[in-house]
Amino acid sequence: MNLSFRQKLTIIPLLVYWALIFTSTHIPVPQLVCKAGVWDKNLHFLAYFVLVFLLWFAISPDKKVNWRKAAAWWVLFVVVWYGVIDEVLQGYVGRTPDFWDFLADLVGAIAGLILFSFVSFWPAFLAVTGIVIFFSTNLTHVNPSELLPITDEVFHLLAYGVFTAVWIRCIHNFLSSIMASRPKWLITASVLPTGFLVFVKSFSAILGRGYRLEDAPMSLAAIAVVVIIAALAALYFPRGQTIRRPDGNI
Repeated sequence: MNLSFRQKLTIIPLLVYWALIFTSTHIPVPQLVCKAGVWDKNLHFLAYFVLVFLLWFAISPDKKVNWRKAAAWWVLFVVVWYGVIDEVLQGYVGRTPDFWDFLADLVGAIAGLILFSFVSFWPAFLAVTGIVIFFSTNLTHVNPSELLPITDEVFHLLAYGVFTAVWIRCIHNFLSSIMASRPKWLITASVLPTGFLVFVKSFSAILGRGYRLEDAPMSLAAIAVVVIIAALAALYFPRGQTIRRPDGNI
């Protein structure tokens, strides 16, 4: 079976991610998680939301979820039974199976499939990245930056860099008319990631959690670097010039 380029990029993260969440639910809860005051139902929702994103687009990289087709129900079936087995197995490794954890898994999976029935791969990727950033920043009772300052800085660099890169890809796919105007493109490429950063940090401030002063510059630097790289790439590969992958797809 020939896999598309997008499937190859999705399947590898799926396998790594699935192994990661399986391992995390079958080891003692880290003290750091307890100290941070993480509400585990949020973690379960987020974990399965991301899981169905990777699973669906690994199977159908170019299609939205269609509830009239068997594929959507098979994905839901697999994820639901994995959630059941996962909870049952926790009883054998010193952790307590929890129906409410399973319910959070189910809600995350269904929410993801519903969202992906309205949006295709790149907007879905953008939404998932944004939700991961928002939840990760506002998930705990204690600000993560107070517990892991260096890790928090790396997270902001990578997370907002990826968010910006995916947003730029969405611009290329769905707002191609903007590409004709360099100033308009630069503004469009920068405004959404920057606005999202302001929204996330403002929400943290409203919750009274605050944030480290280094977080915003790190995030803005990631946004700026990705926008500059994309702008230079656009100069090197002018609009109208197509780049074909080895499999013949654009």
